[in-house]
Amino acid sequence: MTAPDLEVGRLKKRPEFLAVAGTRRKHVAPGLILQVRRHDERQRPAPGEPLLRVGLTASRKVGNAVVRNRARRRLREAARLLLPAHGVPGHDLVLVARRETATRPWADLLSDLTAGLKRLGIWRTEETATEARP
Repeated sequence: MTAPDLEVGRLKKRPEFLAVAGTRRKHVAPGLILQVRRHDERQRPAPGEPLLRVGLTASRKVGNAVVRNRARRRLREAARLLLPAHGVPGHDLVLVARRETATRPWADLLSDLTAGLKRLGIWRTEETATEARP
């Protein structure tokens, strides 16, 4: 029996990004920086919104606009592939692009995100998904 895929929402407002960065829980990899924050009473999605939210950012240090957009597209696609099946609900994530994000081999970028999710304890396997069900 496979776990149902999770709906993933977006972080859109600056205070949401700052709240995630303020927890200082992060994983630094050559292809990306992953920041994580667990939901609490102070800040969480409104009822009916997805319980897992992700935000993407790429500063000008990454490169010009074309490179930054390519890096964000690659991070968005990596999140689209991994988070619905393996993300743990109740968290906000921020994926920060690095210089290598736009040129890093695709398999390495996916492994960077996978390693970050596992290291921060928000990697969901089939066993953990079925244990969490009531």
